Amino acid sequence: MPGTVVVKIGSSSLMEGNHLHTGNMEAAADQLSALMKDGWKAVLVSSGAVAAGRMRLGLPAEGLTIPEKQAAAAVGQGVLMQAYERIFERRGIIIAQVLLTRDVMGERRRYVHARNTLMTLLHHRVLPIVNENDTVAVEEIRFGDNDALSAQVAVMVDADLLVLLTDTDGLYTADPRVDAGAVRIPRLVEITPQIWRAAGRTRSRVGTGGMRSKLQAARIASSTGIPTVIASARRPRAVLDAVEGKDGGTYVEPQPHIRGRKRWIAYSSAPRGRLIVDEGAVRALCRDGRSLLAPGLLDVQGSFSAGDVVSIVGPDGREIARGVVNYDARDLQNVRGLRSQDIREMGVAARKPEVVHRDDLVIMEEGWK
Repeated sequence: MPGTVVVKIGSSSLMEGNHLHTGNMEAAADQLSALMKDGWKAVLVSSGAVAAGRMRLGLPAEGLTIPEKQAAAAVGQGVLMQAYERIFERRGIIIAQVLLTRDVMGERRRYVHARNTLMTLLHHRVLPIVNENDTVAVEEIRFGDNDALSAQVAVMVDADLLVLLTDTDGLYTADPRVDAGAVRIPRLVEITPQIWRAAGRTRSRVGTGGMRSKLQAARIASSTGIPTVIASARRPRAVLDAVEGKDGGTYVEPQPHIRGRKRWIAYSSAPRGRLIVDEGAVRALCRDGRSLLAPGLLDVQGSFSAGDVVSIVGPDGREIARGVVNYDARDLQNVRGLRSQDIREMGVAARKPEVVHRDDLVIMEEGWK
């Protein structure tokens, strides 16, 4: 049955010299239009605005300041959307531009509004073309690359498949550009630390990601029940083959998944601070499924308010969970290590007696990092 597919195409696949690679854009459009005519809903997450604007302005490929990148994005986003408008109009498809920053994803109310917009566009058979809003984004509210953005958009729209189009035809056992013995991995059941190391830190001159960022995106999607395919943008039927389950890249299997609000807590929200907890709290959270209480809290880092998402970190510095905190940072500094009765006697206001309630908490796994 037709479902929803999110397709991401990167800067390295969209640029050809000093121009947009219209061949790859046309190929992606052919496949998306075919799927939409068959009843699929589709979202295209497209990079390329900064690269297109940089070339239009005659700016160098590297060493740009943040204002220069933002200016390039302002110019390039128009160039990019103009090209997409022409390409999809010929295929009878209406497109919509959706620009996001991480702070939109991190605030629950704004996240819901963005989701509602995307779901309404999909209901009306419109193709949303999503990009990071590089014109206004600064480092603390950036996704970092559109691989992460595409995974979070896939989670947001309850996608059935995420396809990451790149300049290689999947994940290899080593970098195929330097190792002739590298072999493509057609299927991944789990992203292990060994797989993570094999991916390396390779990236192109025009892109900001690399194979590791693809695996990060695949892991986010996988943990919420969404399979991911990493494939070459140059492959004529890459998206169609992915939808049809044919081998043409690397397929990352979905895992038992996080549902509903906990998806937002785990992956869509950027933690506003860190809570350092003791080993007893680690066991209570991970083994026993309990809430985080003040006696297990060793330290509080960052500035946050009650209702924000925070990262919960063990004494060894490893992130073990994320959750919605019931105290602001200043009050939490005052009550850490205290019993509930002592906190009540101090008169410290909190939404709930727990620092983080188990219903608002998601256990994370960081061994792959």
